Amino acid sequence: MAKPPVIESHQLRHALKVAAVTGQNPVRDVALLLLFYGTGLMPNEVGKLLLTDYLSANGTVRVDSVVRAEISFNGKARPLVWSNAKLRRVIDDYLAYRLAARHGVTTTPAAYRGLDQHGPLFRAADGEPFTFTRRVTGSGAISYSCETLTEIVRRLHQQAGIEGGNASAARRTFAVNLHRQGRSLKFIQQLIGVSSLSAVKTMVEGDPVTLASIVSGVI
Repeated sequence: MAKPPVIESHQLRHALKVAAVTGQNPVRDVALLLLFYGTGLMPNEVGKLLLTDYLSANGTVRVDSVVRAEISFNGKARPLVWSNAKLRRVIDDYLAYRLAARHGVTTTPAAYRGLDQHGPLFRAADGEPFTFTRRVTGSGAISYSCETLTEIVRRLHQQAGIEGGNASAARRTFAVNLHRQGRSLKFIQQLIGVSSLSAVKTMVEGDPVTLASIVSGVI
């Protein structure tokens, strides 16, 4: 199976510019796009993030958070780090939009920036939580998928002309960028939650980075 493409920084910048001026909810879409590239989360995990996974009661960002086991794709908790200032800024912009639009607000405005602490961090364009589609496999196993979020991310790439761009591409790009920074496979594994170091190695192998781009950043 072909690997998802690695999306370069100039492509992401273009996608963010396009997202900022298109769609029903550009403020949310910019935050979502940067979230996928800044965390390596999967659509189902993003759809299940709660406001409290990002904010403390006093309204400050929980820099060292966690992908809770109950929402993780493999049922295991892993670190979720909100230390990127650019990502925090666009999420904060979205939360301010939510408050103004009265999407998931609370009657206690002094806590959690006036937003419902029990509700999701991200919501559909109408302010409601994202829906999950129930599926039953041939063996009888039941699974749920957030197809709406998957489609939103695909659309955000398509409208920017990024071929093959989707949540899987964002996840691989997150891992590859960490690898380019010299981070260990073990470190990357902790953040993306894959089962083995060999799986991480497979994910980052075939990095299309050019010699020119490497040398350009030496000094």
